[in-house]
Amino acid sequence: MALVLHDRAGDLLHDRPLPGGAPALLKFFTEEFAGVLVTDFWAAYNVVAAAARQACLVHLLRELEKVDALNPSETWAAFRKKLKRLLGDAIRLGAQRETLPKETFASRRALLDTRRDELLATPWANAHAKRLLKRLRRYRNALFTFLDHPGVPSDNNHAEREIRPAVIIRKNSLCNRSDNGATAQATLMSVYRTLKLRGLDPLETIVSALKHYVRTGSLPPLPGSRTSDS
Repeated sequence: MALVLHDRAGDLLHDRPLPGGAPALLKFFTEEFAGVLVTDFWAAYNVVAAAARQACLVHLLRELEKVDALNPSETWAAFRKKLKRLLGDAIRLGAQRETLPKETFASRRALLDTRRDELLATPWANAHAKRLLKRLRRYRNALFTFLDHPGVPSDNNHAEREIRPAVIIRKNSLCNRSDNGATAQATLMSVYRTLKLRGLDPLETIVSALKHYVRTGSLPPLPGSRTSDS
């Protein structure tokens, strides 16, 4: 299926500048992603067409903590309480998926949608509440997707953990210094992490591939996975 450039609200982006970072994503997502795309709220992700989306609830909870540190008004406190309770109840319901009767789970799942829409329909005077409401309305259908797809998390922590080694290396080496350096590191880390996730020894596999190339002048076949889940 061809990729359609659009934002989460469904507006076409053909005649508008792409958000920062979007061109890099479009190099990889050249077709519609058939699964559930789990992301934070970086606008560039909105150009990726996906069957379903899940926005990171942990990022929303952190945002509440940041605003709390600014000592906002009582109006904010009321909004914060409702939103935090809503997100907390959703996360708890996801954890109870295997223990609750299907009818009970479905009933509580539907109630979360009702509470979400009531929160979005309530006028809030606080500036921080208005700002978050704008985000929540934009990602309305991506808040509770994890409850409809077993195995989908309510946060993007896994993705953040996967890129952490590359970030640490970049920091310890005092950054990449050049575009070529950045490209080289991105390529090497992509290969390294992919091999690692497939249960292979990265250094051993890379050295073996280089030896094969020097000996034959051609690249070896792609290595198979040693894990049960490829």
